[in-house]
Amino acid sequence: MKALSSSVAMRKRLTRREFLGEGLLASLTAALAACTASDGSFTSEAHATPTFELPDPKGLHEARHYRQLTGNTVQCQMCFRSCVVLEGGWGFCRNKVNIGGRYFTLVYGRPSALQVDPIEKEPAFHMLPGGTIFCTGTASCNFRCKFCQNWHLSQRHFNEMDHYPTTPDETVKMALEAACDAVSFTYNEPTVFYEHMFDVAKAAKAAGLRTLCHTNGGISEEPLAALLEHMDAVTVDLKSFSPKFYREISSAELEPVLRTLQQIYRSGVHLEIVNLVIPTLNDNMNEIQQMCRWICDKISNQVPIHFNRFFPDYKLTSLPPTPVETLEAAAAIADKEGLEYVYIGNCPGHERNSTFCPACGKVIIKRAHFHLISLDVEKGRCGFCGHPIPGIWWDV
Repeated sequence: MKALSSSVAMRKRLTRREFLGEGLLASLTAALAACTASDGSFTSEAHATPTFELPDPKGLHEARHYRQLTGNTVQCQMCFRSCVVLEGGWGFCRNKVNIGGRYFTLVYGRPSALQVDPIEKEPAFHMLPGGTIFCTGTASCNFRCKFCQNWHLSQRHFNEMDHYPTTPDETVKMALEAACDAVSFTYNEPTVFYEHMFDVAKAAKAAGLRTLCHTNGGISEEPLAALLEHMDAVTVDLKSFSPKFYREISSAELEPVLRTLQQIYRSGVHLEIVNLVIPTLNDNMNEIQQMCRWICDKISNQVPIHFNRFFPDYKLTSLPPTPVETLEAAAAIADKEGLEYVYIGNCPGHERNSTFCPACGKVIIKRAHFHLISLDVEKGRCGFCGHPIPGIWWDV
């Protein structure tokens, strides 16, 4: 592959809105929606005959976490969907294909996004403040969120995307050359490029880099447990506390996400939660209160939560941006329920961009949006009163 000459060139080439640029491959003509099997899992039987020639499996990476069924059928065990995929068919994520009774990932070593970002953009506010992350993303997702700001990646099929072929070792080399502090798996759902993420994370840890990912939380328990062994931090989107919202707006389920949140916290891996507040859809304050109470009761009141502002995008362009007052009301509820680290995101300059010590009330990490202004956390403690602050810090 051709190495990118600098992080500046990388940003220029691969901004969020320019990923797709020129040279996109022809779109698929068949709809790529999953059919429900009799056992409640998903089958891609409708896609048994793709509109393009199946690739040679010799050049593909075999998927992890699936099982072989009778008649060359396979069942994926990567996420809550448990897709049952007939020979020649595709999983709901659009990135995996059954060839001869073996399941292969198409995106291993073929990211569609490589970019250097501030770690605060993830968001990860309690991890190496002011650090930089080398981000990897690919095509597609296992959710179908109508509000996705990265739909150019997440709602496209592998064959609709440009790719930047790179091995896990090459990814780590680029991260080191860009003087990044960590690698991150983001932009689209990392679960759908799990195999590539897993190997990059292992290589990154061996090279002394930190690791994190930003996920929708739909991953299954076994692959998550294996991944967490190589992950320092995870940011999870808790999109709503309503099962109806998950079904109708994201074509997904709430319960697997709640299980994922608890599993991550129990593992000892640093966890942060993001709730994108969308007008009329998930801005009910009673539901937000229930969500905050659940986090306190079932996880911890020390888990950072980010209430982020929605801006119209993808299929929800008719809705207005979230009023700042709505975000402030949600933050006030979180405060009342006992959550100690409550943020307001996508509102540059808001005081809730910063971190306050829950003991003495002083600003210990001052931010303006993603920009670090000052840091008063010393060896994991408030620099003013010594109160312990959960997270991953430079001097610990």
